[in-house]
This record gives sequence, structure tokens and C-alpha cells, in this order.
Amino acid sequence: MASGLSSRYLAGMNAPTAVPKQRKPDWIRVKAPVSEGYHNTRKLMRSLNLATVCEEAACPNIGECWTKKHATVMILGDTCTRACAFCNVKTGMPRAVDPLEPEHVATAAAELGLEHIVITSVDRDDLPDGGAKQFVKVIEALRKRAPNTTIEILTPDFRNKSEAAVEEIVAAGPDVYNHNLETVPRLYPTIRPGARYYASLRLLESVKRKAPHIFTKSGVMVGLGEQRLEVHQVMDDMRSAGVDFLTMGQYLQPTPRHAKVEEFVTPKAFDAYAAIARAKGFLLVAASPLTRSSYHAGDDFKKMQAARNAQLERSNG
Repeated sequence: MASGLSSRYLAGMNAPTAVPKQRKPDWIRVKAPVSEGYHNTRKLMRSLNLATVCEEAACPNIGECWTKKHATVMILGDTCTRACAFCNVKTGMPRAVDPLEPEHVATAAAELGLEHIVITSVDRDDLPDGGAKQFVKVIEALRKRAPNTTIEILTPDFRNKSEAAVEEIVAAGPDVYNHNLETVPRLYPTIRPGARYYASLRLLESVKRKAPHIFTKSGVMVGLGEQRLEVHQVMDDMRSAGVDFLTMGQYLQPTPRHAKVEEFVTPKAFDAYAAIARAKGFLLVAASPLTRSSYHAGDDFKKMQAARNAQLERSNG
């Protein structure tokens, strides 16, 4: 087995003690998905043998997004080689990479008539390139089959892989490159033990340095025990790495075996975070209890384009 595999998976000894899930406040409750649009999107994903982070990560916005035919496709299978304390995606030894997956993703984009698509993946520490080549193949297939669809990717950190992995993806030309920092550095050992905060920052900085025209994006969860000033520092670190777009949302405990919610952050507190982030110079900020990385991603892409055009006009004026 690859040395990068989660120690929890390999040893089966480090899973956190079960903690009862807490009652959610009214401001983050959502309706159960029952619409025809939801069921049609689900049927299409099943027919193409595609996984979605919407389902695997138990996203609270799945009903709204799938009704609008918005889905975040999760490539490289549905099994992750890491075991982050916040994530609901299953952990284990993944199956072989599906060579038909890129074409299936492109077919889904074309049949749904997507203006914008988000492609993410599980961590694949077992692969020499971490799965980077599959991202490239998916981008290429989308350009051929759905040329009018803008492409946003949400990648893992490619930790301990060659820098060529990220270079190949950047060269393929996604419109948005997203990689989430997830939480503050102090909480990485317990919340994101398989990752390294500064490695993720370097990845984001590298993408912006190699391709300044590509929008870069990163997100954090709050409610895990972080302090307000720690979140402000993460914002500063992101801006130093050239990140254009910050997303912030409430962490929700998927099961009693996952990290517990330390705090349900109020909408007013999210508004305060958003105001500070805008003052720090982000091109776009999305911060609310239900904000997720790909929530309203298509609309946000248009907002980023408009904001960049406005900046260029001001600088040329």
C-alpha cells in the first residue's frame, strides 16, 4: 500500500470517539430534496456511473442545486485515501481509475446544458500523480463535448507529488482553480491530519504565478473551534497567495464519528467575516452558514469576471 494512505485506514485505530450530533439552528435547516429536477439529475448521474460530492459529502444544498441541474462531479472514484475528521466521503483503498470517466463527465455536462461545471475528486495518494492526469483528461473532454461550458476544478493538495502534477492541470486551462484550506493551521493535526497548511498555500500561489488569468479560489469552514483572529490570518495568507475568491461556510457534523461542531456561527458573524474579507482585497467573497465551495459557482464565476473587468477599467481609466 502507498505510504500516503491514511493511518486511520491502515491501522483502524485512530477514529475519533463518537460524539452525538447537535441540533441545528433554524438558519441552516433545508428542505428534503423531492423535486422532479432533483430526481432527473440523480438518474443521469447514475446512468453515467458518476459520483458527486453533493451526495458523498452530504451537502445540505443538494435539493436546491440538483433541481437547477447543478451538480459537482467527483472524479477518481468515491473512495478517498485519507480520513479527514470533517469529511463524509468514505475512506479505503480506491478502485482503478475509470478510463471512461472523462467522456461520461462531458456527456453529463452536455445533456444538462451546463453553463458552468465544477469538477472535484477524492484524494488519491495511491497514484503517482495524485490523479492529476485524470483532471486533464476531463478538462479536455469537456472542451470538446461542451465547448461553451466554463470549467471550475476543486483539486486535492497533491502532497508529496511532483510539481508537474499541478503544472499539467494549469496548462489544460480551467477557468477557475479551487483548492480549499478548510480550517486554520492550528486545527490541521486533528481536522485535516493528512494535509499541510503551507503546502496548500504554496499550491494556490503556484497556480496564480503560473497562470495569472485563471481565477483562484479557496474555502474555509467555521464552527470547528477556530478563533476569529485565526480566521483573519487565513484571509491574509490567502491574499498573499493571490487567491481571488474566498468561500466560508458552517461546518456540519456528518455523523457521530466525525469532529463535533464547536459553534454554530450566526449569519451576523458571517456578514462580519465577509466585510473584513472584502476589505482585505478579495475579488469576491461568499460567506453564509450554507455556503459551500461549489454553491452558486456559475453565478459567482460571472461575478468574478465582472469584478475583474471593473478593475481593469479603473486601472486603464
